[in-house]
Amino acid sequence: MEKIESYYLYSSGTLSRKDNVIRMETADGRKKDLKTEMTRDIYLFGEVTTNTKCLNYLSEMKIPVHFFNYYGYYTGTFYPREKNVSGKLLVQQVCHSMDEEKRIILARKFVDGATANCLRNLQYYRRRGKEIEKQIADIEAVRKRIPRTNEVEELMGLEGNIHQIYYSAWETIFNDEVEFKMRVRRPPDNIVNTLISYLNMLTYSACLSEIYVSQLNSTISYLHSNSERRFSLSLDIAEIFKPLIVDRLIFSLINKKIITEKDFENGSNGNYLKQTGQQKVLRQFDERLNKTIRHRELKRNVSYRKLMRLECYKLIKHLMDDKEYEPFKIWW
Repeated sequence: MEKIESYYLYSSGTLSRKDNVIRMETADGRKKDLKTEMTRDIYLFGEVTTNTKCLNYLSEMKIPVHFFNYYGYYTGTFYPREKNVSGKLLVQQVCHSMDEEKRIILARKFVDGATANCLRNLQYYRRRGKEIEKQIADIEAVRKRIPRTNEVEELMGLEGNIHQIYYSAWETIFNDEVEFKMRVRRPPDNIVNTLISYLNMLTYSACLSEIYVSQLNSTISYLHSNSERRFSLSLDIAEIFKPLIVDRLIFSLINKKIITEKDFENGSNGNYLKQTGQQKVLRQFDERLNKTIRHRELKRNVSYRKLMRLECYKLIKHLMDDKEYEPFKIWW
Protein backbone atom coordinates (compact mmCIF):
# COMPACT_ATOMS: atom_id res chain seq x y z
CA MET A 1 0.00 0.00 0.00
CA GLU A 2 1.41 3.38 -1.03
CA LYS A 3 1.64 5.94 1.74
CA ILE A 4 -0.34 9.01 0.76
CA GLU A 5 -0.59 11.29 3.82
CA SER A 6 1.76 14.04 4.97
CA TYR A 7 0.89 15.41 8.41
CA TYR A 8 1.67 19.02 9.36
CA LEU A 9 1.41 19.42 13.14
CA TYR A 10 1.49 23.00 14.47
CA SER A 11 0.65 22.46 18.15
CA SER A 12 3.06 21.82 20.99
CA GLY A 13 2.64 18.64 22.98
CA THR A 14 3.71 14.98 23.06
CA LEU A 15 4.21 12.59 20.16
CA SER A 16 3.93 8.97 21.28
CA ARG A 17 3.07 5.47 20.15
CA LYS A 18 -0.32 4.10 21.17
CA ASP A 19 -0.75 0.53 19.96
CA ASN A 20 -0.35 0.75 16.17
CA VAL A 21 -0.86 4.49 15.76
CA ILE A 22 1.20 7.60 16.41
CA ARG A 23 -0.65 9.96 18.74
CA MET A 24 -0.15 13.71 19.04
CA GLU A 25 -1.50 14.99 22.38
CA THR A 26 -1.51 18.73 23.07
CA ALA A 27 -1.05 20.36 26.48
CA ASP A 28 -4.82 20.89 26.82
CA GLY A 29 -5.54 17.19 26.24
CA ARG A 30 -6.58 17.22 22.57
CA LYS A 31 -5.50 14.07 20.73
CA LYS A 32 -4.88 13.31 17.08
CA ASP A 33 -4.10 9.78 15.91
CA LEU A 34 -2.04 9.32 12.74
CA LYS A 35 -2.66 6.19 10.70
CA THR A 36 0.91 5.00 10.29
CA GLU A 37 0.23 2.66 7.38
CA MET A 38 -0.97 5.70 5.39
CA THR A 39 1.61 8.22 6.67
CA ARG A 40 4.34 9.29 4.24
CA ASP A 41 6.06 11.82 6.52
CA ILE A 42 5.42 14.18 9.45
CA TYR A 43 6.24 17.89 9.75
CA LEU A 44 6.50 19.26 13.31
CA PHE A 45 6.27 23.02 13.88
CA GLY A 46 5.61 23.20 17.63
CA GLU A 47 7.57 22.26 20.74
CA VAL A 48 7.11 18.50 20.75
CA THR A 49 8.30 15.90 23.24
CA THR A 50 8.76 12.29 22.13
CA ASN A 51 10.58 9.13 23.27
CA THR A 52 12.59 6.23 21.87
CA LYS A 53 9.53 3.97 21.78
CA CYS A 54 7.87 6.37 19.36
CA LEU A 55 11.02 6.92 17.30
CA ASN A 56 11.66 3.18 17.04
CA TYR A 57 8.14 2.68 15.74
CA LEU A 58 8.49 5.54 13.26
CA SER A 59 11.72 3.95 12.03
CA GLU A 60 10.05 0.55 11.75
CA MET A 61 7.23 2.12 9.70
CA LYS A 62 9.74 4.05 7.56
CA ILE A 63 8.30 7.50 8.38
CA PRO A 64 10.69 10.49 8.25
CA VAL A 65 9.94 13.36 10.65
CA HIS A 66 10.94 16.92 9.71
CA PHE A 67 11.43 19.49 12.50
CA PHE A 68 10.95 23.27 12.22
CA ASN A 69 11.38 25.97 14.85
CA TYR A 70 8.95 28.68 15.95
CA TYR A 71 9.86 30.89 12.99
CA GLY A 72 9.26 28.07 10.52
CA TYR A 73 12.96 27.42 9.87
CA TYR A 74 14.02 23.84 9.21
CA THR A 75 16.11 22.43 12.06
CA GLY A 76 16.54 18.76 11.15
CA THR A 77 15.06 15.42 10.14
CA PHE A 78 14.62 12.13 11.92
CA TYR A 79 15.68 9.84 9.07
CA PRO A 80 14.71 6.19 9.64
CA ARG A 81 17.30 3.49 9.09
CA GLU A 82 17.48 2.71 5.39
CA LYS A 83 16.13 -0.76 4.65
CA ASN A 84 16.03 -0.49 0.86
CA VAL A 85 19.81 -0.44 0.43
CA SER A 86 21.70 -1.40 -2.74
CA GLY A 87 25.46 -1.72 -2.35
CA LYS A 88 25.98 -1.57 -6.12
CA LEU A 89 23.99 1.65 -6.42
CA LEU A 90 25.85 3.21 -3.47
CA VAL A 91 29.18 2.46 -5.15
CA GLN A 92 27.98 4.08 -8.38
CA GLN A 93 26.62 7.10 -6.50
CA VAL A 94 29.99 7.65 -4.85
CA CYS A 95 31.91 7.07 -8.08
CA HIS A 96 29.82 9.63 -9.96
CA SER A 97 30.42 12.13 -7.15
CA MET A 98 34.18 11.53 -6.88
CA ASP A 99 34.83 11.45 -10.64
CA GLU A 100 34.98 15.12 -11.70
CA GLU A 101 33.90 14.40 -15.28
CA LYS A 102 30.90 12.32 -14.25
CA ARG A 103 29.94 14.78 -11.53
CA ILE A 104 29.99 17.85 -13.79
CA ILE A 105 27.73 16.08 -16.31
CA LEU A 106 25.05 15.64 -13.64
CA ALA A 107 25.62 19.07 -12.12
CA ARG A 108 25.13 20.70 -15.54
CA LYS A 109 21.87 18.82 -16.01
CA PHE A 110 20.51 19.98 -12.64
CA VAL A 111 21.31 23.62 -13.44
CA ASP A 112 19.98 23.41 -16.99
CA GLY A 113 16.75 21.79 -15.79
CA ALA A 114 16.24 24.46 -13.14
CA THR A 115 17.01 27.20 -15.68
CA ALA A 116 14.55 25.78 -18.21
CA ASN A 117 11.84 25.81 -15.55
CA CYS A 118 12.63 29.40 -14.53
CA LEU A 119 12.34 30.41 -18.19
CA ARG A 120 9.04 28.56 -18.47
CA ASN A 121 7.66 30.66 -15.62
CA LEU A 122 8.81 33.90 -17.23
CA GLN A 123 7.43 32.89 -20.63
CA TYR A 124 4.06 32.19 -19.00
CA TYR A 125 3.86 35.74 -17.65
CA ARG A 126 5.23 37.29 -20.85
CA ARG A 127 2.28 35.74 -22.70
CA ARG A 128 0.04 37.51 -20.19
CA GLY A 129 1.45 40.91 -21.01
CA LYS A 130 4.26 41.27 -18.46
CA GLU A 131 7.23 43.16 -19.90
CA ILE A 132 10.05 40.77 -19.03
CA GLU A 133 11.58 40.11 -22.46
CA LYS A 134 14.99 41.40 -21.36
CA GLN A 135 15.23 39.00 -18.42
CA ILE A 136 14.26 36.08 -20.67
CA ALA A 137 16.89 37.03 -23.26
CA ASP A 138 19.58 37.54 -20.59
CA ILE A 139 18.88 34.15 -18.97
CA GLU A 140 18.93 32.40 -22.36
CA ALA A 141 22.34 33.99 -23.04
CA VAL A 142 23.79 32.74 -19.73
CA ARG A 143 22.19 29.32 -20.23
CA LYS A 144 24.25 28.80 -23.40
CA ARG A 145 27.38 28.82 -21.23
CA ILE A 146 26.25 25.87 -19.07
CA PRO A 147 27.49 23.10 -21.44
CA ARG A 148 30.96 24.72 -21.53
CA THR A 149 31.53 24.73 -17.77
CA ASN A 150 34.07 22.24 -16.46
CA GLU A 151 33.99 22.98 -12.73
CA VAL A 152 31.12 22.84 -10.26
CA GLU A 153 32.14 26.16 -8.67
CA GLU A 154 31.94 27.88 -12.05
CA LEU A 155 28.55 26.28 -12.65
CA MET A 156 27.28 27.52 -9.29
CA GLY A 157 28.39 31.00 -10.32
CA LEU A 158 26.33 30.78 -13.52
CA GLU A 159 23.36 29.55 -11.51
CA GLY A 160 23.71 32.56 -9.22
CA ASN A 161 23.75 34.92 -12.22
CA ILE A 162 20.66 33.25 -13.67
CA HIS A 163 18.73 33.57 -10.42
CA GLN A 164 19.74 37.21 -10.02
CA ILE A 165 18.27 37.97 -13.47
CA TYR A 166 15.24 35.76 -12.79
CA TYR A 167 14.42 37.46 -9.49
CA SER A 168 14.72 40.90 -11.13
CA ALA A 169 11.54 40.06 -13.09
CA TRP A 170 9.45 39.27 -10.02
CA GLU A 171 8.38 42.81 -9.17
CA THR A 172 6.90 42.99 -12.68
CA ILE A 173 5.11 39.65 -12.24
CA PHE A 174 3.39 40.76 -9.03
CA ASN A 175 0.10 42.55 -9.71
CA ASP A 176 0.56 45.02 -6.85
CA GLU A 177 3.64 46.87 -5.69
CA VAL A 178 5.68 44.39 -3.66
CA GLU A 179 9.22 45.08 -2.48
CA PHE A 180 11.73 42.55 -3.81
CA LYS A 181 15.04 43.89 -5.05
CA MET A 182 17.32 40.94 -4.34
CA ARG A 183 17.51 37.58 -2.62
CA VAL A 184 18.33 37.95 1.08
CA ARG A 185 18.54 34.73 3.08
CA ARG A 186 19.84 35.09 6.62
CA PRO A 187 17.68 36.56 7.82
CA PRO A 188 15.05 37.30 5.14
CA ASP A 189 14.19 41.00 5.08
CA ASN A 190 10.76 41.14 3.42
CA ILE A 191 7.72 38.99 2.71
CA VAL A 192 9.00 37.63 -0.61
CA ASN A 193 12.35 36.53 0.81
CA THR A 194 10.54 35.00 3.78
CA LEU A 195 8.24 33.01 1.51
CA ILE A 196 11.16 31.82 -0.63
CA SER A 197 13.12 30.65 2.44
CA TYR A 198 10.10 28.98 4.05
CA LEU A 199 8.91 27.19 0.91
CA ASN A 200 12.44 26.17 -0.08
CA MET A 201 12.85 24.40 3.26
CA LEU A 202 9.52 22.62 2.83
CA THR A 203 10.53 21.55 -0.67
CA TYR A 204 13.91 20.23 0.54
CA SER A 205 12.06 18.18 3.15
CA ALA A 206 9.55 16.82 0.62
CA CYS A 207 12.41 15.83 -1.70
CA LEU A 208 14.18 14.13 1.19
CA SER A 209 11.07 12.03 1.91
CA GLU A 210 10.97 10.93 -1.74
CA ILE A 211 14.70 10.13 -1.77
CA TYR A 212 14.12 7.92 1.27
CA VAL A 213 11.58 5.83 -0.68
CA SER A 214 14.15 5.27 -3.43
CA GLN A 215 17.45 3.45 -2.94
CA LEU A 216 19.51 6.62 -3.27
CA ASN A 217 21.79 7.81 -0.48
CA SER A 218 20.63 11.30 0.49
CA THR A 219 24.10 12.48 1.58
CA ILE A 220 25.82 12.07 -1.81
CA SER A 221 25.20 14.92 -4.24
CA TYR A 222 26.59 16.38 -7.45
CA LEU A 223 25.76 20.07 -7.75
CA HIS A 224 25.88 20.95 -4.05
CA SER A 225 28.85 20.03 -1.90
CA ASN A 226 28.54 16.79 0.04
CA SER A 227 29.85 18.61 3.11
CA GLU A 228 27.47 21.55 2.73
CA ARG A 229 24.53 19.88 4.41
CA ARG A 230 23.71 16.45 5.78
CA PHE A 231 21.14 15.61 3.09
CA SER A 232 22.69 17.43 0.14
CA LEU A 233 21.07 15.32 -2.61
CA SER A 234 17.71 16.83 -1.66
CA LEU A 235 19.19 20.25 -2.54
CA ASP A 236 20.16 18.98 -6.00
CA ILE A 237 16.75 17.55 -6.79
CA ALA A 238 14.84 20.44 -5.22
CA GLU A 239 16.70 22.86 -7.50
CA ILE A 240 14.73 21.51 -10.46
CA PHE A 241 11.36 21.68 -8.73
CA LYS A 242 11.56 25.04 -6.97
CA PRO A 243 10.39 27.01 -10.04
CA LEU A 244 7.32 24.75 -10.31
CA ILE A 245 6.44 24.41 -6.63
CA VAL A 246 7.95 27.37 -4.76
CA ASP A 247 7.98 30.19 -7.29
CA ARG A 248 4.59 29.53 -8.88
CA LEU A 249 3.06 29.20 -5.43
CA ILE A 250 4.54 32.54 -4.33
CA PHE A 251 3.13 34.28 -7.42
CA SER A 252 -0.28 32.79 -6.62
CA LEU A 253 -0.16 33.58 -2.88
CA ILE A 254 0.67 37.24 -3.48
CA ASN A 255 -1.32 37.96 -6.65
CA LYS A 256 -4.47 36.32 -5.27
CA LYS A 257 -3.90 38.03 -1.89
CA ILE A 258 -4.02 34.70 -0.05
CA ILE A 259 -1.05 36.05 1.91
CA THR A 260 -0.68 39.72 2.87
CA GLU A 261 1.61 41.86 5.04
CA LYS A 262 -0.66 41.03 8.01
CA ASP A 263 0.60 37.43 7.95
CA PHE A 264 4.19 38.52 8.70
CA GLU A 265 6.13 40.07 11.56
CA ASN A 266 9.53 41.73 11.86
CA GLY A 267 11.83 40.87 14.75
CA SER A 268 15.44 40.21 15.69
CA ASN A 269 15.31 37.18 13.39
CA GLY A 270 14.28 39.33 10.45
CA ASN A 271 10.95 39.03 8.70
CA TYR A 272 9.01 35.84 9.46
CA LEU A 273 5.57 34.31 9.03
CA LYS A 274 3.15 34.35 11.94
CA GLN A 275 1.77 30.95 12.86
CA THR A 276 -1.51 31.70 11.09
CA GLY A 277 0.49 32.70 8.02
CA GLN A 278 2.53 29.49 8.20
CA GLN A 279 -0.66 27.45 8.28
CA LYS A 280 -2.05 29.26 5.23
CA VAL A 281 1.14 28.60 3.28
CA LEU A 282 1.33 24.97 4.41
CA ARG A 283 -2.20 24.26 3.20
CA GLN A 284 -1.39 25.75 -0.19
CA PHE A 285 1.94 23.91 -0.32
CA ASP A 286 0.31 20.55 0.39
CA GLU A 287 -2.37 21.21 -2.23
CA ARG A 288 0.37 22.09 -4.72
CA LEU A 289 2.26 18.84 -4.07
CA ASN A 290 -0.95 16.84 -4.54
CA LYS A 291 -1.86 18.63 -7.77
CA THR A 292 -1.70 16.27 -10.76
CA ILE A 293 -0.62 16.61 -14.36
CA ARG A 294 -0.95 14.22 -17.29
CA HIS A 295 2.49 12.67 -17.73
CA ARG A 296 3.58 12.61 -21.35
CA GLU A 297 5.54 9.35 -21.12
CA LEU A 298 3.54 7.43 -18.51
CA LYS A 299 0.21 8.46 -20.11
CA ARG A 300 -1.43 8.91 -16.71
CA ASN A 301 -1.92 11.60 -14.11
CA VAL A 302 0.87 12.00 -11.56
CA SER A 303 1.16 14.44 -8.65
CA TYR A 304 3.89 17.04 -8.36
CA ARG A 305 5.18 15.06 -5.39
CA LYS A 306 5.35 11.90 -7.51
CA LEU A 307 7.38 13.83 -10.09
CA MET A 308 10.08 14.18 -7.41
CA ARG A 309 10.15 10.42 -6.88
CA LEU A 310 10.29 9.79 -10.63
CA GLU A 311 13.30 12.13 -10.74
CA CYS A 312 15.05 9.89 -8.20
CA TYR A 313 14.36 6.84 -10.36
CA LYS A 314 15.69 8.60 -13.46
CA LEU A 315 18.86 9.46 -11.56
CA ILE A 316 19.25 5.81 -10.49
CA LYS A 317 19.01 4.67 -14.13
CA HIS A 318 21.75 7.14 -15.05
CA LEU A 319 24.02 5.99 -12.23
CA MET A 320 23.51 2.34 -13.22
CA ASP A 321 24.19 3.12 -16.91
CA ASP A 322 20.66 2.13 -17.94
CA LYS A 323 19.57 5.48 -19.39
CA GLU A 324 21.13 8.93 -19.54
CA TYR A 325 19.55 11.30 -17.04
CA GLU A 326 17.46 14.14 -18.41
CA PRO A 327 16.10 16.60 -15.83
CA PHE A 328 12.42 17.31 -15.39
CA LYS A 329 11.33 20.31 -17.43
CA ILE A 330 7.90 21.91 -17.22
CA TRP A 331 6.00 21.22 -20.43
CA TRP A 332 2.74 22.97 -19.65
